[in-house]
Amino acid sequence: MPAAIDDRRVRYLYEAVAAGSVRAAADKMDMNPSVVSRQVAQLEAELAMPLLERHGRGVRPTDAGQMLVDYYRQHTSHQDDVFNKIQEIRGLARGHIDIVLGEGFVSDLMAAPLQQFWKQYPELTVTLGLAGTNDVLRRVAQDEAHIGLVYNPPIMNGIRSRAAIRQPMCAIVTPDHALATMQRQPLLKHVAEHPLALMQSAYGTRQIVDLAQQMDRIHLVPKLTTDSISVVKHFVKGGLGVGLLPAFAVSQEIEAGDLVAVPIDNSVLAAAEAHIVTRLGRQLSIASNQLLLQLISTMQAFRDVRQRKGKGRA
Repeated sequence: MPAAIDDRRVRYLYEAVAAGSVRAAADKMDMNPSVVSRQVAQLEAELAMPLLERHGRGVRPTDAGQMLVDYYRQHTSHQDDVFNKIQEIRGLARGHIDIVLGEGFVSDLMAAPLQQFWKQYPELTVTLGLAGTNDVLRRVAQDEAHIGLVYNPPIMNGIRSRAAIRQPMCAIVTPDHALATMQRQPLLKHVAEHPLALMQSAYGTRQIVDLAQQMDRIHLVPKLTTDSISVVKHFVKGGLGVGLLPAFAVSQEIEAGDLVAVPIDNSVLAAAEAHIVTRLGRQLSIASNQLLLQLISTMQAFRDVRQRKGKGRA
């Protein structure tokens, strides 16, 4: 057993697991596959235990291998965080922040929050990645993103919710739609009477709708299923039917008077929440933490629906 783990060899293991095979890892690192195999084999010999399981489609880590992969990922992210903090102390305010989010947050984020942030940190760059609910959590947990914006996430080990605010699911309709002119909040059975556009099952918006169906013992048959909120908006604006989304996802259309968000009389849909998440234990850089606070304080998604101004009924 070595006195210390060789981080260089752990990197070969990490790349093989991340890429799914030794050959793919070698291609990424621009070297011969035998080099990667040899380094992993030497690490296995030093630790006296297998770290990779080989199978027809590539490789996957053993329990010990997964521990080393997690160690390397966290070690690398910690190095990046420390480097960014040192840069900030030197007054350079340079660096990069990775954000992964559901599509419904995009319009909200691209308005005042990022504009104000870049005024304070003009040299910082940001990557925005779009993903479904489960993938947002995975990418944050695996340090592929510093910050995640997610709707109605399940509880997941290793994830810290930095802010959570109730954002009910609503029926998104045109102002003259029958659901918008009802004298009471519609029930889910009223919504089911109209053509529906729903997101795919990987998204938190669809997962909570499915749960609400079970509670009300109603089976919704969507006329349109999509992985794009933009498609849902066009479906509704075109007069084709009803979309089910939180109000903040259509805030610009509500402000313009094109759409309204009608709360639905259903306890499950009413309890849905928007979350901003980071990996539990990750120390964000000063700039990343500043952006986190900026998002919490300025995004409509993190304002109580009772305080939100606008023309929608939500």
